[in-house]
Amino acid sequence: MDEAVAEAEPKGELTVRTIAMPADTNANGDIFGGWVMSQMDQAGGIAGVDRAQGRVVTVAVDAMTFIRPVRVGDVLCVYTQISRVGRTSMTIAVEAWARRFRTQVREKVTAATFIFVSIDDEGRPRPIAT
Repeated sequence: MDEAVAEAEPKGELTVRTIAMPADTNANGDIFGGWVMSQMDQAGGIAGVDRAQGRVVTVAVDAMTFIRPVRVGDVLCVYTQISRVGRTSMTIAVEAWARRFRTQVREKVTAATFIFVSIDDEGRPRPIAT
């Protein structure tokens, strides 16, 4: 079994929790990967704003592999963990887990590393307080 699939517990802090709805599906009835990625970006942004104490923008996302599908009715739980803080940027590990509809079964569905830059009101990079 793939090491990523075998993980029993999420890493980081629960940052976003939402339910997958029919409007978020593709023609096969699975939730769009882009919807999952959007939830992950929002969670990373929340963690980034908390750490930077100000505006942040997403500048990069490392490779993302979808391990398992998300289905209608699943509760998507997104966890974040800040792994590096630079002068104006930070790296945040983001994991998405699905709690399967009407069960307590929880499975990791994907993970990625997001890089955010702290910006000022004019959109220029701004130092992150230590």
